[in-house]
Amino acid sequence: MDAEAEEAFREFVSARFPSLRALAYVTCGDWQAAEDAVAGSLSRLYLRWGKVASPDAYARTMVVRAAIGEKRRPWRRERSAGDAFPDVAGPDPSADVDERLRLRAALRQVPPRQRAALVLRFLEGLSVEETAEVLGCTEGTVKSQTSRGLDTLRAVLADDELQEGADRVLSGRGRV
Repeated sequence: MDAEAEEAFREFVSARFPSLRALAYVTCGDWQAAEDAVAGSLSRLYLRWGKVASPDAYARTMVVRAAIGEKRRPWRRERSAGDAFPDVAGPDPSADVDERLRLRAALRQVPPRQRAALVLRFLEGLSVEETAEVLGCTEGTVKSQTSRGLDTLRAVLADDELQEGADRVLSGRGRV
C-alpha cells in the first residue's frame, strides 16, 4: 500500500472507529468483544483497502458479522465494571440513564441476528435494503428479524414494567 492510501486508511479508522465500536457493542453487548470485532474487521479491510468500493459499508458489514460471531464463541470473557456504561457520545449522557440501562438490558435478551437488524435499522439508520446487504440476507429476512426483535423487546420491557409495578405495590409505594 502506498503512503497516500495508508493515510486515507488511517483517516478512515480515526473517523469511524468510535461508531463501529458502538455498533459492535450494541450487537454483542460486550465492550471487549466489540473492540475485538472492530480490530479484526479493520485488519481485513486494510488488506482490501484499494479493492473495496465502499469501505464504510464493508466495515459495517464485517463488524456486525464479527460481533455476532464473537457472541457465539464458547468461552466467556471477564467483564470490568467500566463496561456497564458506554463512552458513546449522545445528546446528554446524564439524561434518562435508567431508561437507557433498561433498554440496553432488554436488548441483550434479543437473539443476535434480531439485535443486529434492530441496531442497523434504528441506531445506524440504514434502510431495509442496506441492512440486508450488511447482514448478507434478503430484505424479507431483515423485515422478519426486525419484527421479531421488536416483539421480543416489547415483551421484555412489558415484563419489566409489570415487575416494577408489583414491587411498588408490595412495598407500599403504589396504589392497590
